[in-house]
Amino acid sequence: MSITKLPDGRWFVDVEPIKGKRFRKRFKTKAEAQHFEATARQKCAENPGWSIKPKDRRQLSELVELWYELHGQTLANGHRCVAILRLVAQDLGNPVAANLDPAKVARLRTKQISQGMSGKSANNRLGYLKSIFNELRQLGVIDYENPIGRMRPLKLQEKPLTYLTKHQVSELLAALDARETSPHPKMVARLCLATGSRWGEAQALTPERLKGNTVVFANTKSKRVRSVPISEQLAKDIRQHWKTHGPFTNCLGVFRLVLLSTSIKLPRGQASHVLRHTFASHFIMNGGHIVTLQHILGHASLSMTMRYAHLSKDHLSEAVRLNPLSGETSPASSATYRL
Repeated sequence: MSITKLPDGRWFVDVEPIKGKRFRKRFKTKAEAQHFEATARQKCAENPGWSIKPKDRRQLSELVELWYELHGQTLANGHRCVAILRLVAQDLGNPVAANLDPAKVARLRTKQISQGMSGKSANNRLGYLKSIFNELRQLGVIDYENPIGRMRPLKLQEKPLTYLTKHQVSELLAALDARETSPHPKMVARLCLATGSRWGEAQALTPERLKGNTVVFANTKSKRVRSVPISEQLAKDIRQHWKTHGPFTNCLGVFRLVLLSTSIKLPRGQASHVLRHTFASHFIMNGGHIVTLQHILGHASLSMTMRYAHLSKDHLSEAVRLNPLSGETSPASSATYRL
């Protein structure tokens, strides 16, 4: 008989579908053993050269390097992602990738959050880890399902976006203007406030991408080119700045130091990005259209831009007019008091 039960309770298959072609394998259940025997006989009948594909024993770190070689290098933040993934593989004990246990990943996530990691960072790491299996399967490097494909990211409490008031903008620009040793931050900051660009996008601007009074951003996060008009005076100031000081250099560190010297207090991680939030917030508060803002900011979907919608004067204003208490006289106004 080709299927026998072993002393340890497992089932052993020893099948020879065709002369000289023999397969041996152990299974936990008899049903699995029977399925394997039937598959082996069928496959060999269809193709005498068929053979069992060995189980993928590659470790997670090996897949990380393959992912970076085949795909990660094409990403703008690929070097950062692969550095994080190498740490994740190490923290997980570098298991066989095909056997990656979702519960073990969840335990590591819980441990890291208890040690101070933010929920957003934990979700990013899970996303990076999932992308390894998804991309390598798409490329045919692996032939099994994503072992953590059903893991869900943490549901995080949405935080209100911080933006600067006009008074704070004036204070910040005055502090930047006073920093004579580094002339670039004050002009990059003004460009961010005028266009809603990310700091890196503004900092990378070159003279050939300032066309008339329009700035063309090409090194964007979404990989899309977008154009944003600016005032004639700002365009003139930027050209004069380049003529005097040369192209913008990496000056984010100086900007952060100047920001710390002001009275402005921001949530963690919102230093340079607060300029983008400030542009978007004032744009909406001054009556700008949400779809126009989406195009200016370069958001791929409107859902990202909708974070600013609540700042509109008309946003959800019908809640006042259509609620069940509308038109009702308040008790205080209708009461008659006697002294």
